[in-house]
Amino acid sequence: MKMTLKQTVLSTALLAGSLFATTLQAQTLSMSSWVPQSHYLFTDILVPWTKDVEKVTEGRVKVRILPKAMGSPPKHWELARKGVADITWGNFTYEADRFKSIWFAEFPFSGDDAKAQSLALWNSYEKHLQADPAFGGVKMLTVALFGGGQIHHGSKAIVKPADMEGQKFRMGGPIQQVLIESLGGVPVSASAPKAYEMLESKVIDGSLHNIDSITGFRLQDVLTHHTMIDKGFYDATFFMIMNQKKWDSISEADQKAIDKISGAAYAAHWGETFNLKNAAAEKELRAAGHTFSEPSAELLAKIAEIRVKMVADWEVAAKEKGIVDPKAMLADFEADYKALEGK
Repeated sequence: MKMTLKQTVLSTALLAGSLFATTLQAQTLSMSSWVPQSHYLFTDILVPWTKDVEKVTEGRVKVRILPKAMGSPPKHWELARKGVADITWGNFTYEADRFKSIWFAEFPFSGDDAKAQSLALWNSYEKHLQADPAFGGVKMLTVALFGGGQIHHGSKAIVKPADMEGQKFRMGGPIQQVLIESLGGVPVSASAPKAYEMLESKVIDGSLHNIDSITGFRLQDVLTHHTMIDKGFYDATFFMIMNQKKWDSISEADQKAIDKISGAAYAAHWGETFNLKNAAAEKELRAAGHTFSEPSAELLAKIAEIRVKMVADWEVAAKEKGIVDPKAMLADFEADYKALEGK
């Protein structure tokens, strides 16, 4: 049956209107990232999540990772909160005073299973940390850790506390600063991507990283000695957030879909990826002839002593930040980690 001219025009108009409405519904969100696009955090963690967002929202929400970071790593929380970028990720350590309540996850011996750590920290965020106003004003997409930071040096093994004396180490936050100073070293504050040039120019003697960062930031030629502390010398806490107004502009159905692939699911993927990369990096560095050292009993005892004071000082600061029972939060985190470790 042939359509009349009027019917054809009407049908075309309806189709055009439908396509226009669909176009209006689609949103493209900007994400600022500060690691090189060759880094696996970009290729294996961030990019897959952006693809998942588009898939679960059936194309109504898309995420475009910007070709260049909108600011330095420490500025990425504010970039999202203020809406300069819609989505950012970063390290809580780079704004340490603001996020004191989360310090407990960065203390020595917090764990070396990044998946278990990240899931335990997500539980801590949902149950405890939201009481701290510092976490407000944004949509928290996930939190994560990287599986234990270690001690790395350019020319000698760090085995005893005396080996640290007078040595200049790059560090990223107050937990690392206290550890270095308490062991007689000299802390030098800088973000991880700055480590290579600082080591090459002899500004520092060593640097604190998880083992994967040695290969991830191409430091294997300037950091050849590695001291591996069981459960980590320290750790680093990460976030991925969205501007709250931008999140509120997304439909409820799409919000629920994005929530399902974020939160615990994304924390688990983050942690699994770091576990694989940490293991691969250690294998690569050992094969390349790097020196791996075990800490002496004296060094471990000193680190444990430092940790006790850290926890006591942190409990006071966490209460000031709005956490009613910091001891309970730490106990929950440790219990969750133990239950999740190796799974």
